[in-house]
Formats: sequence, C-alpha cells, structure tokens
Amino acid sequence: MKILVLGSGAGGGFPQWNCNCRLCAGQRQGELAAHARTQSSVAVSADGESWVLLNASPDIGQQIRNHPQLHPRQGLRDTPIKAVVLMDAQIDHVSGLLGLREGPCVDLYATPCVFEDLTTGLPLLNVLQHYCGTRWHMLPVAGHQTRADFEIDGFASLRFTALAIPGKAPPYSPHRREQVVGDNIALLIEDLYDRRRLFYSPGLAEVGPQELQWMCDADCLLVDGTFWEEEEMQRAGLSGKTATEMGHLPQIGSAARAGMVDVLQATTARRKVLIHINNSNPILDEASAPRRLLDAHGIEVAYDGMEITL
Repeated sequence: MKILVLGSGAGGGFPQWNCNCRLCAGQRQGELAAHARTQSSVAVSADGESWVLLNASPDIGQQIRNHPQLHPRQGLRDTPIKAVVLMDAQIDHVSGLLGLREGPCVDLYATPCVFEDLTTGLPLLNVLQHYCGTRWHMLPVAGHQTRADFEIDGFASLRFTALAIPGKAPPYSPHRREQVVGDNIALLIEDLYDRRRLFYSPGLAEVGPQELQWMCDADCLLVDGTFWEEEEMQRAGLSGKTATEMGHLPQIGSAARAGMVDVLQATTARRKVLIHINNSNPILDEASAPRRLLDAHGIEVAYDGMEITL
C-alpha cells in the first residue's frame, strides 16, 4: 500500500493567510525551522497508478500539481484519482470537491450524515451536478451501525472499513451541538496481499477502548495532530475554545485524560504519524522542545509530500 500526504495542515494551512501569530509570522520571515503546509488530505494506492483521495482539501489543485503521481497520463483529459472518501463534512475536508469539477463524475464515499450536510447546509453536491456530477456510495455508518466494510471499484486488493469515532460536526451542520453517528469516521485500510493496515483519522476527539483497539491493530497510524495542548488556542490569543470544544484530542494529556502521545505510546505500530497540524501547534517548529519530545517517542510529524509504503 502506498500513502501520499498531499496536505498535512489543519484548516487554513500553515502559515494561515490571515494569521500573524509567532509561528505563522516566523515561517513567513524565514526565522523558524518550519515547512509550509497545505490543508489536510491524503491519497492511497495499491499499485501507484490509481489513487483514492481521503478528503478533498481546498488546496487540491495545488496539491495535484505538486505531486506527479496524480498528474494526467493518457489522452487530453485524464486523472488517476478514481474515488474520494470523506471523513466528515468539515469545509477544509470537502470544499476541494469543487476543484475536481472539470474532471469525470466523482465517485464519492460518505456517510448519510455527511451526504445530508453536503446537500443542505453546504450544498456542494448540488452544485457539482451542474458540472461533473457525483455518484454517492453510501457508507452505512448511522444509528446503531458504527462500522461498515466497503470496497472501491478498481482497488480489489484493498479492504476499507469506516469506523464511527467521537468528534464534531461542522459549525454549519444542524447537529453541531449533538453528535450523530456518522458525523465523523476513521478509516482502517488493509492490503489483502500482505495484511498491512493503515488507520487514518485526522480528526479524533477521544480515544476510548474501541478506538485504541483499532489503532493497536494497525501497522501505520496517521492521526489527529491538531493541537499540542488543551488550551493552546486560548493561550495564543487566537480563540476562546479549547481543543475538546473543537473536537480534537491534544498531544499532551491532563489529569482528566491521556493525550495523543500517551495513546500512541500504548500502540505497537511501526509508523506513528501526526497529521492535520494547526498553525498554533508548536510542533511545527522543528527546533522546539515539543518536537524533540515527539522524536524521543518515535512519533513523526506529517509534511506535504510525505510518502509511506506499507
């Protein structure tokens, strides 16, 4: 299995276009050892020829141009991107669908909750019907159904499993304040030839026994790295919300709950990688103490263009 990190930043990317915090300003001015990042999206392939997008970032056009693996190969119009799987309906994960409108009909895999949000509160799919159109493949994660195995045509050697996880619906969603099963999913992707597994969850509000078991069953973890600490945005003066209120588990824990670093230490995955890094997170500074702590624990920080082969 081949995994290509197209974008490793959280919403707004890094540096965020309107942010003058220490990290964003330092990166722009060349005073910080930190790479720029586009907004989070990943591509997965079994053979390096055909690819599935996991989320469609607003930066998708730039990301495709930056990665030759996704360039057209045959005829005047072509794309090796064969399908898109959505983890949620957050704007930074779905608005890139509009950037695919010049291509063929989009085979879209999403839960009923996400489909509803994208045809009502943020009707991107309605708009796309006037361009390339979409084919919705329902991931039946809803109600009491918290897990669904599915296949994607053309990817016979990969088995996909959608897993309901704790998180937040987007602010525009009618169920922002009350979580509904299917608002947020993680993916477990297994290569049926060598049984290697990827667990992908760029947004993860909590890791309970079930989530931990899924993570322990994976060879590679590509998980929520949004915030370093619970009150990060407040301390930076960027927002009054905590990591929990925004639907993310920070890397550093507290007396109330373990952080993502603790969780990752409890797993045996060969690769442990943080993705969806917010512009406020000090791990963006490669010379920082938090970054050294991650290095000491064998935890990697995703970057745009990162390639992983399982």
